[in-house]
Amino acid sequence: MSDVDTIIAANAAFYAAFAAGDFAALAELWADEETISCIHPGWPAIIGRTAVLGSWRDILKNPARPQIVCAEPQAIVAADQARVLCIELVEGTPLATTNYFKRIDGHWRLVHHQSSPIAQFLGETDDPANPGRSVH
Repeated sequence: MSDVDTIIAANAAFYAAFAAGDFAALAELWADEETISCIHPGWPAIIGRTAVLGSWRDILKNPARPQIVCAEPQAIVAADQARVLCIELVEGTPLATTNYFKRIDGHWRLVHHQSSPIAQFLGETDDPANPGRSVH
C-alpha cells in the first residue's frame, strides 16, 4: 500500500472512531507527544496531548455530538510528514479541514487537526467583474 493510501486509511480511521464514539481508538491515532495540537471550529488553539485528548473525550461524551462525514480527502505526503485536506460535513454544514500526520516508529499518527467554516462553495462565489453573477 502506498503512503498516500495509508494516510487516507488513517484519516478514515479517525472519522470512523469519531462516528463510533470510540475514544480509545481515536486516542490511539494521535501521536504520544506534548507538541500535538487541535483547533475545533470556534475554539481557541489546544496544545498538548492531555488537553487535545481531553477535548475529544468531552466531545465524544456529549450525547448530542454532531455526525461528521469526511468528503473529498486529498493526501499530501512529504517524507515522514503528511496532511489530508478534506471537507467535513457536520450535519450538512461544510467545514474546511486539515489533518496533519507524522510517521512515528512506522505508523502514521495525528499531530494536528484543524477545522473551520467555509464561507461559500466556490461555485456560489460572485464574479467580482459582474456582481450578482455566479462563477462556475
